[in-house]
Amino acid sequence: MLKAKKRLGLVFFPAFDWQISPTHPEREERLLYTMDQLKEEGIFDIDGIELFNPVIATEKDINRVHFCYPDVNTKVPKSHLISAGGAIRAAEAVLNNETEKSFAIVRPPGHHAHRIVYGDRGFCIINIEAVMVEYIRKKYGNKKIAIIDTDCHHGDGTQDIYWNDKDTLFISLHQDGRTLFPGSGFQDELGGPGAFGYNLNIPLPPNTGEEGFLYVLDNLILPILEEYKPDIIINSAGQDNHYTDPITNMNFTAQGYGKLNEKLNPDIAVLEGGYSIEGALPYINLGIILAMAGLDYSKVKEPDYTPEKVSQSEEITKYIKRLCSDIYSNWKNREALAEKLFKDKEYVIRNKRIYYDTDGIMENQEEKIKVCSSCSGLIIIKSKSDRGDKLLAIIIPRDGCDSCINKGYELYKTTQKGKFSKIYLQDKVNDEFFSKI
Repeated sequence: MLKAKKRLGLVFFPAFDWQISPTHPEREERLLYTMDQLKEEGIFDIDGIELFNPVIATEKDINRVHFCYPDVNTKVPKSHLISAGGAIRAAEAVLNNETEKSFAIVRPPGHHAHRIVYGDRGFCIINIEAVMVEYIRKKYGNKKIAIIDTDCHHGDGTQDIYWNDKDTLFISLHQDGRTLFPGSGFQDELGGPGAFGYNLNIPLPPNTGEEGFLYVLDNLILPILEEYKPDIIINSAGQDNHYTDPITNMNFTAQGYGKLNEKLNPDIAVLEGGYSIEGALPYINLGIILAMAGLDYSKVKEPDYTPEKVSQSEEITKYIKRLCSDIYSNWKNREALAEKLFKDKEYVIRNKRIYYDTDGIMENQEEKIKVCSSCSGLIIIKSKSDRGDKLLAIIIPRDGCDSCINKGYELYKTTQKGKFSKIYLQDKVNDEFFSKI
């Protein structure tokens, strides 16, 4: 019997009861074709590969991350709670030493879900990786975590949630936002005053091939991870960089995904996007699983694969090399850059417009971060939707000092209810969540 070199847990949840429409690319067949392929290849007969059932994420799990309007029970369908619970179960399997590594093959995805949640954007309502990360920290202690987002779309929701948290290194490798939803993820998006430089975006040009992705991994991501030294590496494993994906413009392959996961060596992978349901996903997932289990994936190839389909121009190669050099410079100089940007400032204010493309909601948001010498800083968010909803969200960070804790509670208690549709307080120090209308 074939035996995995690294014990691997798989969590599978296709969400039969949730879809945007019967023909939408984000539908249950994304996972069903993969399951057929895995069974055909005998993956579940390999000693050391084990299938786990997802759990259901709780309201408290979601409230550690999000401000759902009007509340979690109203806004978040059960399928999304199970998808997040699948990620949680994958983390538990590793941290309880049931497996060495795990892969949550679940849907719906989550990396476009920001802190504030008015609805569905980019097929995401809640951020399943962030829910998992905060569950890990609550149950297993304040781990130092790196999230490497390899989805073709910028992980703007994960960036938003961990913008000011240096215990979470977020690196997003994606197609340039000038050419693809959500239109963000540029080099100058480096994080808030408490974590400047710990948010890194790598916007790649359309038609980047396997050569480009692996160059970025070898020459930028892996050196930064070696310096950061995380306790846990999470791959936000989007698969829509594939050359057959119908909504993107990249040239990655199943072999490339296998090599990426072998080199990155994540502790936990969580499925994100990927919409070439028959031509890509079964092969990519098979390659990732074999790579994570330490097994040979060299024979995993798509039926229509040819080297010409994934070739990369010399111009793109040169561009990527310059890009990596610039981003690595930002990483090395992050403290000096932060000192220059935030010196003598009491607050840093960021204004954002966030569009919920599935629900057609436009949000205008002001985020105000306290520049604090004793902690990462109190965060105050004022949000308004074009449907007339007005929210106030107050976040006390995990490392919150007494001053920021007191200011957060004082603001929550003294803000008049009539000024906002809802007022929230998220106290990460004490794992408390409050809301009032």
